[in-house]
Amino acid sequence: MAGSRAPLRAVVVTLALARWSFARTAPIVPRRIIVLHHLLLGDTLMLTALLAKLRERFPDAEIVLTSPRAFTPLYARRPYGVVAHPFDPRDLATFWPLLRARRFDLALLPADNRWSWLARAIGARWIVGFARDKPAHKNWPVDELVPYAALPAAFCDTAASLVSGPGPNRYRTSAWQPPSHESAPVVDGDYAVLHVGASSPLKLWQSEQWHALAIWLEGRGIGVVWSAGPGETTIIDAIDARQERRRFAGTLALSSLWHLLAGARLLVCPDTGVAHLGRIVGVPTVALFGPGSAVICGAGEFFADSSYRAVTVEPFPCRDQSIQFFRDVPWVRRCERLFGEPPSRCPRARCMEAIEIQAVTEAIEALGVATSAPQRAALVDCEPPR
Repeated sequence: MAGSRAPLRAVVVTLALARWSFARTAPIVPRRIIVLHHLLLGDTLMLTALLAKLRERFPDAEIVLTSPRAFTPLYARRPYGVVAHPFDPRDLATFWPLLRARRFDLALLPADNRWSWLARAIGARWIVGFARDKPAHKNWPVDELVPYAALPAAFCDTAASLVSGPGPNRYRTSAWQPPSHESAPVVDGDYAVLHVGASSPLKLWQSEQWHALAIWLEGRGIGVVWSAGPGETTIIDAIDARQERRRFAGTLALSSLWHLLAGARLLVCPDTGVAHLGRIVGVPTVALFGPGSAVICGAGEFFADSSYRAVTVEPFPCRDQSIQFFRDVPWVRRCERLFGEPPSRCPRARCMEAIEIQAVTEAIEALGVATSAPQRAALVDCEPPR
């Protein structure tokens, strides 16, 4: 049963210190690789570029990715041949299989170097992480520290740079087979998924803007399906008080949400994990950025062929913090303030309020999905023979 992180921390530190003197050598061709993290959904999915690069560099390697338990169904069909291991630092039961497994030749830390202690505890032969993590003790077990991106870059591309060599081939949806769809919802006709929830109140777009966007889409023959996370029903209620449209608020597992997105003509959502899932699925996606960075969380080189648009107001005065995964990165411009009263918190989401609906509709039109079904058919009929 999940609880405190303290038991795992005690076990990990004890084992790591006991194994500190183990011989450590950088593998020329690693046979067993583990990517250690405990990130949110969006950051986890951006690690796909790293997984793709590992598979291209080491085609015969066994690659394991730790993942929060809720995300592992997405990896059931092993994209890039990767095995997802459910890991929860509050549940010791998820640690023992890692300890009992054969030693890994290479452990990669794409975000937080605190997991270097876990890597040492399970006997990893070589540990690689990004430099300048804070506090310093998180870096002590790391064998090789790689400089973090010196120029503005998407996190997906930065994560892939943890392994030397050219970047991976660009993402193709064929690389990631859909998870089981037994409980996936069925929505008839052309529809857009408007995912209105977010991890922070500061990422929420105004209710009246979402309602206006729904009217705009319906005027173009595209139905609207509301989506939100657990406990976010009230967000949809504020937008669609009469409950005139279909909604899914915290009722879908990620594997079911995958198939809801796969059947949609469009996804519009704040900068949240669902936006990254949209790129993996391949649905045309418009992401709204308020406090977050449209550069860091953008498509980058790896997802450059995705049907995707970011909408943000740049620059925004209070998007001025330069911390990325506990590192001070000079080019980073983001805001991780909490919701509430100033001076240390934002009283309201001004950066989201600044996003006008016209900018969103223009982004949708740029993706080519704002025409009705009859109009699309006419366009197809007029296409010259190839």
